[in-house]
Amino acid sequence: MFILILQAIWLYIKDIAGKDIDLITIGKFMMYTIPVIVPLALPLSILLASIMVFGNMAENYEFAAMKSNGISLQRAMRSLTIVIFSLGITSFVFANTVIPWGNLKQRNLRRNIAQVKPAMAISKNVFNQLGDINIKVSDKTGDRGEFLDDVIIHKKSPGRSGNWRVIKSEKGELKSSLKSDIIQLVLTNGNYYEDLFVNDPRKRASSPFVKSYFDTYTLNVDVSELNDVDMDKENVTDDHQMLKINELQTQIDSFSANYNSQKDIYNRTQLLKWSPDKLSDRLTRYVDSTTNLEPFYERLSLNDQKRAVDVGMNKVTQQIYAIKARKEQLQREIVRLNKYEIEIHKKYVLGVACVILFFIGAPLGAIIRKGGMGLPLVVATIFFLTYHFIGIFAEKSAAEGAFPAWLGAWMSTLIIFPIGIFLTYRATTDQGFFDLGGTFNSLLNKFKKKPKAPTTAA
Repeated sequence: MFILILQAIWLYIKDIAGKDIDLITIGKFMMYTIPVIVPLALPLSILLASIMVFGNMAENYEFAAMKSNGISLQRAMRSLTIVIFSLGITSFVFANTVIPWGNLKQRNLRRNIAQVKPAMAISKNVFNQLGDINIKVSDKTGDRGEFLDDVIIHKKSPGRSGNWRVIKSEKGELKSSLKSDIIQLVLTNGNYYEDLFVNDPRKRASSPFVKSYFDTYTLNVDVSELNDVDMDKENVTDDHQMLKINELQTQIDSFSANYNSQKDIYNRTQLLKWSPDKLSDRLTRYVDSTTNLEPFYERLSLNDQKRAVDVGMNKVTQQIYAIKARKEQLQREIVRLNKYEIEIHKKYVLGVACVILFFIGAPLGAIIRKGGMGLPLVVATIFFLTYHFIGIFAEKSAAEGAFPAWLGAWMSTLIIFPIGIFLTYRATTDQGFFDLGGTFNSLLNKFKKKPKAPTTAA
């Protein structure tokens, strides 16, 4: 758990570093991270602990002593089996209550931390929101990153939406302290652009704007509201990892109904607009086929025919792009729906995986007969990483619709289930996993030179 917490902090160090975060907030972040990493830490811990305990018992011939007194491996595992099944049930309750709460708190805390002291986080080649401006720089230099190169600023206009004011300059400098609520930005050698809004539609069509050049331009940006961030504020509450089973099921029903409704409306709209019957009806409104039997296209002049073909091709091209865009939108809706379904099954998978991994680790430790943190740690890590990566790939494929959502959540568990049965059988019948020595000797014998048969004189 400690290693995974450090890994999580390192993963989000960009959002935390340089923000003057107090120790209480960092402690909250670590506390909220613990439930998030339990689905990784708990199965690995059970697998490693079971291999180490039963491997240590086998290495010290405790199983031999038990068997000499008539105690079988199943009887030795009985009390631990009860504990593991209880832990599996507890894991399901934990996954349905505490883990969603941890995801909710951690994600919103990360979001709030990212907004603290935005003056200290002007990233290169990215637009950064500071008060009423969006700023982008190509490079930052200086001890505090106060010297800026190639500055582009989009400044908001009161009462108007969109980027109507653009400021570009070769150089910029942050004069005030980076920790101040007021940022004083001094720009040099640049241009100021502003689109003008006129009431006359004829003048509006010419897109009038104002352009001016400046040697020095100073901006004072008030970021006090952004710096005064409520760390406990929860803006994101509907992510699939933040919901319980009943809430997930409610969201799935809502998404499914909305998806089917939008799909039906779009299909009916396209049918009314582009079906051959509707196109023929629209054509007959403008063409009287009773007075002139000549085809409509042949009645047109050459220029009109060319224009009609161009317009028709443009209409078809636009419709193809519109269908592709609609298809991509529906695919995103399907991916989101699949993620919610997968999340429901993952809450059950955690408890079942803990039980199955115990029945893999316990007999595996009895077979390899090695305790401690050496070989058991290597075996447990390799086995768990294989299990974990299969689960990741299966979930991503299921989210994209490669196979059903439930199969994507359960695939890794279904794969290791027969392995657990096989290892338990081999351990209870005092059989090894495989005869390494015999296999190695048989391979060597195949490559050994066979002695030549003695020849007899004629």
